[in-house]
Amino acid sequence: SGFKLKEGRFRLDIRKKFFTMRVVRHWHRLSREAVDAPSLEVFKARLDGALSNLV
Repeated sequence: SGFKLKEGRFRLDIRKKFFTMRVVRHWHRLSREAVDAPSLEVFKARLDGALSNLV
């Protein structure tokens, strides 16, 4: 049972690292206007627009 716990923890760490790498890759593609938003609401709106252009 201890082995399964370690295996699950290892998989969780891999998912965190891959998610971070994916986010960083897309973050560099975003426009400066989306990244420099003055508030969270404005950031969300600009992020939606930027991501729709990427897809």
